Amino acid sequence: MPVLLLLVLGFALSCGIAIVVLLSRQARVRPFQLQLFRQSAEANDFTSFIPAHATGFISRPSSWLAIKSRNLKAVQSALGLHNAKPCSWLEGLAGDEKLFIAPPVRGWIIVLGSGLPEPNHDVDACFCFLLEMSRKLGRVQFFNASRILHHHAWIQADHGRILRAYAWAGRTLWNQGKPTLAEQELRLKCFDYTDPAQPFPFSMQESVTGNVEKVPLLAARWSLDPAAIDERFLEHERGVAGEWSRRY
Repeated sequence: MPVLLLLVLGFALSCGIAIVVLLSRQARVRPFQLQLFRQSAEANDFTSFIPAHATGFISRPSSWLAIKSRNLKAVQSALGLHNAKPCSWLEGLAGDEKLFIAPPVRGWIIVLGSGLPEPNHDVDACFCFLLEMSRKLGRVQFFNASRILHHHAWIQADHGRILRAYAWAGRTLWNQGKPTLAEQELRLKCFDYTDPAQPFPFSMQESVTGNVEKVPLLAARWSLDPAAIDERFLEHERGVAGEWSRRY
């Protein structure tokens, strides 16, 4: 009987020691794993999908407008913003607002939010929306880049005319106008309406992925990349957030 009790005690002590060792290892590994995740996020730009307040990084929206203007009230009026309220850049980039009109940066106003029409949802609605905005505001650009679905688009409109448009969502939805010099220099690949939809050859998949990666580079050449704005500006300047008063 004493031998049996000693065996039970020894087993319990062994289990306790094993648990303590395991917990101590996890405590050491966890910060290292978190650092690896952050490094990977920076290298692959996964932060586009992580709120800025959660990571300390500046996140890039998946869709945004760039409007050549310094007049915040004119943009607000053109969009028909309802229930308007002051909103900081960081709050707007968090993605919780239907529409966020950012303060002007280098002569451009960025608009983002879940309320923006997108070509993959309704390409005709997106077309009508951009035409109307450009009639009211002049030069208007739209960008879309989804790293998950690989949907992407870039559109230029000026005073009621579409100068250049390309939108892809599993197939080409919109291809209008000649590729700009910036598109050519970045070697963006634009497919015809007749090109096969998904599934497609590996070479096409590489081109689609490359397009998504290069949308921010194109935005920087055409106007402005939201993720390239100085973080000190984001903390202190405030724009306007709200909802649609009507749908396009």
